Amino acid sequence: MGSDSGDTKMMILKPNCECCDRDLPPASMSARVCSFECTFCADCAEHRFDGLCPNCGGAFVQRPVRPPEKLAAFPPSTKRITKAHAACAGPNT
Repeated sequence: MGSDSGDTKMMILKPNCECCDRDLPPASMSARVCSFECTFCADCAEHRFDGLCPNCGGAFVQRPVRPPEKLAAFPPSTKRITKAHAACAGPNT
């Protein structure tokens, strides 16, 4: 889990929602993660998945914001991940 820079382990900070592909920049207050760092926007996490991760079944929490002064040394991921969950196929309800 997370990236490893020396002895410092931290969250990956994925750049998008795994369901709707919405951008989730490092300062986003809309990002939700589970304990495995599966990443979704608040709309998908709450309305499509009822607060439970479709990948692992864990609960979602708001992703912490990395302080801007730490982003240069510990940048967020640029790898976009989407998964074909049935709930992602239609409009958000």
